[in-house]
Amino acid sequence: MSDVIYDNKGQLQQIQSGLLEGEQIIAVYDAIGAGTGFIGLTNRRVIIQDKSFVGKRFAITSIPYSKVSSVSVVSNKSWAGEFFSSGTIVITVGTHQHEVEFRGVEKTQHVHNVILHYAS
Repeated sequence: MSDVIYDNKGQLQQIQSGLLEGEQIIAVYDAIGAGTGFIGLTNRRVIIQDKSFVGKRFAITSIPYSKVSSVSVVSNKSWAGEFFSSGTIVITVGTHQHEVEFRGVEKTQHVHNVILHYAS
């Protein structure tokens, strides 16, 4: 697992503790903005930590790639035409959309490409 990409060792360990047999982590990225703590990508699923619940409760949501109906990259452009240093990924599963914002558009593009690869 030395080639796993991650932002926060604690988040990586959280994903590692819940792996299924034969499952491998690809990346774990810290998220910014309200609600989401991080997103993890494995060779089987997307794992999202959601901190938007009242109190100190949070949810870990697993999304099998086979259930993803679409994945979108949402980017802001400044008035000068340059991209800002953050990006958002939107994962649609049925009628529900999971939105995760990252520091760095490279992370957003990587998440998009991994999900598209495994969902196709």
